Amino acid sequence: MFNGKKVAVVMPAYNAEETLLKTYEECVSQPFVDLVIIVDDASRDDTKSIGETLAKNENTIFLRLTENRGYGGNQKNCYRIALEQGADIVIMVHPDYQYTPLLIPAMASMIGNDLYHCVLGSRILGGFALKGGMPLYKYISNRFLTFFENLFTGAKLSEYHTGYRAFSAELLKKLDFSHNSDDFVFDNEMLVQILWTGVRIAEVSCPTKYFEEASSINFVRSCKYGMGCVFLSLLYRLCRMNVLKDKRLPKEIKDCFAGGK
Repeated sequence: MFNGKKVAVVMPAYNAEETLLKTYEECVSQPFVDLVIIVDDASRDDTKSIGETLAKNENTIFLRLTENRGYGGNQKNCYRIALEQGADIVIMVHPDYQYTPLLIPAMASMIGNDLYHCVLGSRILGGFALKGGMPLYKYISNRFLTFFENLFTGAKLSEYHTGYRAFSAELLKKLDFSHNSDDFVFDNEMLVQILWTGVRIAEVSCPTKYFEEASSINFVRSCKYGMGCVFLSLLYRLCRMNVLKDKRLPKEIKDCFAGGK
């Protein structure tokens, strides 16, 4: 625990047999981690047997979905279980070992000390994304989309596309994920919802590694994701201007954290 708050690490897994164990071992070795939740999105490799073995350890939960729900659908299950287990701080770490679990204590402390409700591990801060192996086309598209999203949301984030995120339970309970996509754009929908509440989002510089076993989406799905991010940014601005309404951005939670952390 951190300051008496229960810390849960959630790992949405899909075909992660090569990296799941290494990521898990580094997660549980970090201070403050009380619970690790692994949700297998009907993987076609050996993720299931590895997860079942890890679940024999104390304070580890493994759930295998019977059918593939998609990246967003997997996360919905991760957060549901974490809240059911009484977590106060929830940290998502991808099990592909692209993001180092060594930042878990720092991210947990920023929320546990009541400084922020949301912390992102940014690959862009520090300027080491390309040196860490991020493909140039991904870097360029990341920077372009982030610029566009900041322009229309009014935020000043270094990136919206990291899979390393920490949340307070208080914030997660405010958000309604039921209308969000089950695909990769779920991450951006979630950030737009968080900005809608008025929460200030913190970022920490996160070194990242790109290698053969690390997960990645293909070019076509990347384009679909990018268009979804552009659409969400425009939607957010139009909803802010009261031109449109969207069930993902309900009036009752608009600016509910405004003026606070």
